[in-house]
Amino acid sequence: MVAVEGVVDYHTEEFQSSNPFMHIREFKTPPNDRYFEDYELGATYLLGTFTLSESAIIDFARRFDPQPFHLDRDAAAASHFRGIIASGWHTGSAMMRVVVDGFISSVAGMGSPGVDEIRWLKPVRPNETLNVRVTVEVARRSASKPDRGLIHTLMEVVDGHGEPRMTMRSVGLVRCRNL
Repeated sequence: MVAVEGVVDYHTEEFQSSNPFMHIREFKTPPNDRYFEDYELGATYLLGTFTLSESAIIDFARRFDPQPFHLDRDAAAASHFRGIIASGWHTGSAMMRVVVDGFISSVAGMGSPGVDEIRWLKPVRPNETLNVRVTVEVARRSASKPDRGLIHTLMEVVDGHGEPRMTMRSVGLVRCRNL
């Protein structure tokens, strides 16, 4: 990884020692061989990045969230945002793609009973590269259905300085490897 001034490298000893509650981990198993037992309680996984171009932001807004500050440069410039911003739903959709590719098991993922909380903390602007990290906050085997576990996660979209732009708390169901 190339060091860039002002950009956080989560893998450095300096970052990890200054953030004692964030335990950066890498999975030992790929998504096509990942089961409930592979999700480590308290671990934070860095999954990857995404970037939303202005044209992608406008296209998404036209289809799903047609507010002026997502669609129109002039209206966005005159708004309190001072420019085009991505819909929070677009940001969440891009985050979800990264989560599906790098976190959710393709063989044992059983969906989700829901999202407990979603927050859009700061606007996402065109061509920003954003990182996705997921922390396992709770991991417990189901008492009523022992073939699966429940994983409560904090999903975060963060900028290059480590500042959260969006957070989401959700629950996922994952099949167990060992019954």
